[in-house]
Amino acid sequence: MSLTQSIDYAAISPPLVVVVTAVVVLLADLFVPPSLRRLLAPLALTGSLGALGVTAWLATGGTRSTFCLAGGGCSYVADDFATYFQIVVLAALVVVLLLSFPLFDERERVPSGEFLALLLMSVSGMLVVAAGRDLLTLLIGLEVVSLPAFVLVGLRRGDPRGVEAALKFFIFSVVSTALTVYGIALAYGATGSIELHHIARALTTLHAGSGAMSATAAAGVVLVLVGFGFKVAAVPFHFWAPDTYQGAPVPVAAFLSVASKAAGFAGLIVLLTVAFRPYADVWGPAVGVLAAVSMTVGNLVALRQRHVVRLLAWSTVAHAGYLLMPLAVASGHLRDGVRATLAYLGIYAAMNLGAFGCVVLVRRTRPRLAVDDLRGLVSRAPATAVAFAFFLTALAGLPPGVAGLFAKVVVLRAAVDGHVTWLAVVAAVNTVIGLAYYLRLAAVMFLPADAAEPADVRDGTRDWPVAAGVAVAAAVTVVLSVYPQPLLHLADLAAF
Repeated sequence: MSLTQSIDYAAISPPLVVVVTAVVVLLADLFVPPSLRRLLAPLALTGSLGALGVTAWLATGGTRSTFCLAGGGCSYVADDFATYFQIVVLAALVVVLLLSFPLFDERERVPSGEFLALLLMSVSGMLVVAAGRDLLTLLIGLEVVSLPAFVLVGLRRGDPRGVEAALKFFIFSVVSTALTVYGIALAYGATGSIELHHIARALTTLHAGSGAMSATAAAGVVLVLVGFGFKVAAVPFHFWAPDTYQGAPVPVAAFLSVASKAAGFAGLIVLLTVAFRPYADVWGPAVGVLAAVSMTVGNLVALRQRHVVRLLAWSTVAHAGYLLMPLAVASGHLRDGVRATLAYLGIYAAMNLGAFGCVVLVRRTRPRLAVDDLRGLVSRAPATAVAFAFFLTALAGLPPGVAGLFAKVVVLRAAVDGHVTWLAVVAAVNTVIGLAYYLRLAAVMFLPADAAEPADVRDGTRDWPVAAGVAVAAAVTVVLSVYPQPLLHLADLAAF
């Protein structure tokens, strides 16, 4: 038997384009004159748009597989599920790059070449996770996601808060990775395979019986679920998120809240729906509890926040609960649950990136980012205030941000149809709780400014890319508020 494998370069073209762009950016940063380094960000943006175009082309064709084994099964599969997540991640990357332009101001002390290369490398791991179909590929992809992210959080020179945030992120990630590896080892020991479909067949046999191997497999499933719980910032594996988001540059916090979360859900969904489907009675109730606790804790703690980024960080914890809720059905309605999670994720990405983009604009003149600093924003920057309020109402699920309402209806319906009505009731109550802090934050911006408030002093040369990123997020959210059917159709195609 030949060990030589043919490689379908078209299948792996999205991560390949991103990696090549990262290498080119890093080499250019080393060798071009300092006066030309301002072109690094447009170069990274061009490569990201190219990867997005390639992925959109892949999505129009059939399923492509590569790195396949002689006995069946492939390590990398570019199917509808993979391309859906890859489009979401790459679209988020484009917006994050636009939001990151102000970081390359000398006063921000962020090296542009290293920042852009690390960001692109992390995204390459996310693209691999979405298409990975064996345990090792998923694990390696997740580590490629995480390792550059640690550095991105603490990359700003002379910022002790960023270093502290990066250290907390690193420690919690190491623990979660250890649990994931242990769970993978148990799953491999019980099934004798790392390929997801082979694992599913072996687990079907094990679950029908009893004994030590069945218990070992169940323990492996739970440990892997715990590891991915960290990646998506679900309670009680969320402790890293608020401090990390607050200590990181705001565009990095936006990146972690959307792209990194999408990668975590991509890996989690493919594991639960393919490899661990026979143990749905084990992980289904656990996912339901995680969803309920994440929604409740995230929303209740967000009520008490007085820092804008920390408030949004706890909001992302709550939204992790909404995203997990449809997966808790774990029965004959699991495909509907996956479809609901995919649709919610696409809408959430646009809303949340827009909100963080508005925070980037506010930070240029109010670096403290306290909630009280937003008072009178409508008189200082009316466009920013209106856009921010729009994204907050969308996250809350209120008009005019109707896209958020559609997202919540989709996941609530999936829970009810899947006969986990108690979880739908918890989500409905939490939606009402979320209204309190979203509307409070929006209302502050429209209050009269303090008479002693200093005027804004803004350098507009770095603001136009951020405004463009916010405009893109706003346009997508508006379109999804008016016509969400295309996204729902794509989510239906992508659902396993």
